[in-house]
Amino acid sequence: MSDAPPVSTALPASARRRAQDGLRVLAGCAVMVASICALPMLAVAIAALSGGTETITHLMQTVLPRYAGTTIWLVALVSVGTFCLGVGAAWLVTMTRFPGVRLFEIALVLPLAFPAYVLAYAYTHILDHPGIVQTLLRDVTGWGPRDYWFPEIRSVGGAAVMLILVLYPYVYLLARAAFLQQSATTFLAARALGASAWAAFFKISLPLARPAIAGGVLLAVMETIADFGTVAYFGVQTFATGIYTSWFSLADRAGAAQLALCLLSFALLLALLERAQRGGAKYHDPARRQQRMEPAVLKGPRAAMAAILCGIPVALGAVLPVVILFSMGLGSEQNLLSPRYLGFIQNSLTLASVAAVCTVVAAITVGFFQRLRPGRLSHGSAYVARLGYAVPGGVIAVGLMVPFAAFDNAFDAFMRARFDLSTGLLITGSIWLLVAAYMVRFLAAALGAYEGGQAMVPANMDAAARSLGQTPAGTLRRVHLPILAPSLLTALLIVFVDVMKELPATLIMRPFNYDTLAVQAYRLASDERLEGAAVPSLVIVAIGLLPVILICRQVSRRGNR
Repeated sequence: MSDAPPVSTALPASARRRAQDGLRVLAGCAVMVASICALPMLAVAIAALSGGTETITHLMQTVLPRYAGTTIWLVALVSVGTFCLGVGAAWLVTMTRFPGVRLFEIALVLPLAFPAYVLAYAYTHILDHPGIVQTLLRDVTGWGPRDYWFPEIRSVGGAAVMLILVLYPYVYLLARAAFLQQSATTFLAARALGASAWAAFFKISLPLARPAIAGGVLLAVMETIADFGTVAYFGVQTFATGIYTSWFSLADRAGAAQLALCLLSFALLLALLERAQRGGAKYHDPARRQQRMEPAVLKGPRAAMAAILCGIPVALGAVLPVVILFSMGLGSEQNLLSPRYLGFIQNSLTLASVAAVCTVVAAITVGFFQRLRPGRLSHGSAYVARLGYAVPGGVIAVGLMVPFAAFDNAFDAFMRARFDLSTGLLITGSIWLLVAAYMVRFLAAALGAYEGGQAMVPANMDAAARSLGQTPAGTLRRVHLPILAPSLLTALLIVFVDVMKELPATLIMRPFNYDTLAVQAYRLASDERLEGAAVPSLVIVAIGLLPVILICRQVSRRGNR
């Protein structure tokens, strides 16, 4: 970051005045974005605390222990599963060579394109009691329905497996990047001192990659506590399903707010743990030269075993679900070209496009202000803007609905009393409030992509633009945006697909009769019409492959350096 003042004193007074005015506007916009991100958390806390002790006492005596226990158990299973799959796959494709390794290092990212609830629909179709697997088992053995035991897919364990299969790529990507950056010096030194390959891995390579692996696991945990579609379909009672049930089924706004506050506290605790472990870990290789570790060449049974281990998560997380969904969709009566489905597609594309543009613009505002004026205000705005990734969609929905519903009702009462005119709900139930929820939820992803590209812009370019009389807006438009175009495109695609997959906030906040592909898939699956749910699910997956392909290209380039 340049130490030069934001505005050069060598410029004419009029140019300095324009630059100062531009900075003030930029600062105001950045603070406004941070305020919108903070509003759901503040609103949930106020609504929960104003709900009285009777509601929280009733919750503690009835559902709160069950919600907490199920959520913690699910988090524990997903943490262990994503760690084992992600780290194991990353080590195999980075440190060994076997037939198909180049294909697997890219294919292992593909399950990231699938929402967990889509996998839940696919596997329930084949593993449930009337599904093809159990039906075939009964036909072959002659057993009756009560003559055998079969794992129940609609359970905490089943939900954990679905989440593990789509979330392990977070750990895989970060662990693979960490293994690629490690020097072979310390590993070879451990081998020279008599340590086996496994011992050197556990004592040297794994500890060096611990910060990256922990970050990936915590990302998976954040997505787990935010998941609604999978646990709701499987009938697993977590905080996410409890919030939705309290808000809609029981019409208990105070109970929903207090459950949301519990989930928000847990999410923020995890965010603080992630920040602490990332900031406190300072592992480095003391060797002056970065010696690339030579991958071990596997042959025979070892090569076959490595290929099988890498192929299992790809097959279960991407290939098999696509085959199942496609076969289900062929037997359904859903027509993608019908006016009704075209409406679902249009609504989804509209929401995703508007939300992606607004979120990226907000990320540019916050990130550019932090670059031009590093300080408490800019750093604080960026920190608050990043908190949205730790807040589940259901919590954001409740946090935005409560204050804006109160505003709409108060304004409507005022207009009735003064002018005998009903204004109805101006903000609540509008598309713009839903877009604001998406921005809060996914701003951290867009900000990360923007800052990654911004780091490639030298600080002297900013100084040169200021010396030529450019305002902050001119510097952004003429210097930064052309250089940052690839990073901004990546951010747009990531947010676009995340919005396409997002379910809890959409279910709670969508305008009346404004259904999306995700809502249609959830509704059909809730009615046990899984064949019909396969059609919108396949469209969501197809669109989700766009950013995953970009990520795969980046992984391939990094691995070939």
